[in-house]
Amino acid sequence: MAKYVMLGRWTEQGVRNVKDTVKRARLARETFAGMGVNAREWFFTIGEYDVVLTVEAPDDETLTRAALALAAQGNLRTTTLRGFSEKDMEAIVTELP
Repeated sequence: MAKYVMLGRWTEQGVRNVKDTVKRARLARETFAGMGVNAREWFFTIGEYDVVLTVEAPDDETLTRAALALAAQGNLRTTTLRGFSEKDMEAIVTELP
């Protein structure tokens, strides 16, 4: 499974409905699971981002579908980073000329 870090910022709608934040996070986790995405860790943060998630998905397309489903709810906008483990990176750099 590919690993990703998702950085989220609340939209104006998300801020207006801030009291539902935990409920929305639980629903998003369930929605992700139904789409084949495992939301491993979910942090509510202070600073530039309001939410940080670590997730696993079988491929980029599956994760993109889940991220779009989350964005369509209108409460959160995300930036997604593809992550590589040390083992993955070792295999990548081994292939360098």
